[in-house]
Amino acid sequence: MPRRSVVPVGLLLPLLFFAACKGGSSGGESGSGAGGSASGNVAKVGAALSITGLAAVYGAGQRAGIEAAVENVNGSNSLGGARLQVLVEDDGSTKEGGINVFQKFINQDKVSVIIGPTLSTTATAADPLAQQAKVPVLGVSNTAPSGITDIGDYIFRDSLTEAQVIPGAVKKAKAKLGFKTAGMLYGNDDVFTKAGYDVMKKALDDEGVKIIETQTFAKPDRDFSAQLTSLKSKVPNILLVSALAENAAAIVAQARQLGYDGPIMGGNGFNAPAFIKNGGAAAEGVLVGTSWNSASTEPANVTFKEAMQKKGVAPDQFAAQAYTGVLIIAEAIRKSGNKTGRDDIKNGFAQVKDLDTPLGKFSFTEKRDAKHEPSVQEVKGGKFQVFQ
Repeated sequence: MPRRSVVPVGLLLPLLFFAACKGGSSGGESGSGAGGSASGNVAKVGAALSITGLAAVYGAGQRAGIEAAVENVNGSNSLGGARLQVLVEDDGSTKEGGINVFQKFINQDKVSVIIGPTLSTTATAADPLAQQAKVPVLGVSNTAPSGITDIGDYIFRDSLTEAQVIPGAVKKAKAKLGFKTAGMLYGNDDVFTKAGYDVMKKALDDEGVKIIETQTFAKPDRDFSAQLTSLKSKVPNILLVSALAENAAAIVAQARQLGYDGPIMGGNGFNAPAFIKNGGAAAEGVLVGTSWNSASTEPANVTFKEAMQKKGVAPDQFAAQAYTGVLIIAEAIRKSGNKTGRDDIKNGFAQVKDLDTPLGKFSFTEKRDAKHEPSVQEVKGGKFQVFQ
């Protein structure tokens, strides 16, 4: 899921965001205007996010990014009188939660477009519902190399896949560090972490790096000492780990406690401030491929980081991708002549090209995946910095 980047400028107006929803859900809404998916030229955007559960460390930043972007778009009055109204629902970081949220968005709220869900595993279960109902979906953190946009022509994403990011990160790290052997550890009960492992393995093979041992774990695991002790005994030049942030921090901390002092490279799941916070000193030096270059001085990125600072939220890749998702939806509405229907937005997505976003100049590939430049980052001084 499991990096750095860029974003736009606009007037920020205070709006009502995420008012409490019925039924005790942790959802809410933002924006202004009322009505259905196109009533009163208001585009209802359903945001299915992991506000609770294992992926909550990502969902909070995504929610903040969406808030800021809606303020930007609605405040700029750039949609010819159309406005965005965002409904946020918690998918609980589970397939079942994602399915329930998607059903609500599609059948009850009658949204024009859906952002999310946070996890690739949830997307594989929920996205087919939207495809069947012909509701466009924009995944903003689904990075599994396959199985997402393959679902159908209504499924898009602005998140680079592991296959687009990891090979370049491995190549750059090898050129600087010169490693020849590697140990691998990955979560084998999650679509995203398993897919990340597959890409890492291929990248190492392509670079001629010998994999001397591979170990696995499950998301509920908290003790990784057996796997790490075995890996350490083989003395690999580098350790590659595909894990979600909560597991990732514990793995890195335990690896250092057990005396492994070699370089560690993580998958997309490492790309969250929570990983650095929870990993502490053990996170220092960890390398991660990224879709968001936080060091970029492009105006769009500066504006994005300022917006996050005003909200008291540390900007990260997941907030940047969520922010970008709203900008892409707005651009799709413009491309459709400021129409806000489901097919209007879907057809508008196909016309988005070289849009200035937090992720750089953004376009979709022919297969509706993200197209922009990735980067590599390293934890230095308790922060993600560009790997030089």
